[in-house]
Amino acid sequence: MTEIAKSAGITREALYKTLRPDSAPRFDTVSRVCTARDVRLVAQPLEAAG
Repeated sequence: MTEIAKSAGITREALYKTLRPDSAPRFDTVSRVCTARDVRLVAQPLEAAG
């Protein structure tokens, strides 16, 4: 967790707060954590446009 937080540019405590079930993290925080884990978020329509 320490390395992920460091790679994301946040504190370990902030990372744990972000991952709590009752949290509402900012999108930029989620994006930074994903980037630190080499994960890409993709927005995709729920249904195909008709």
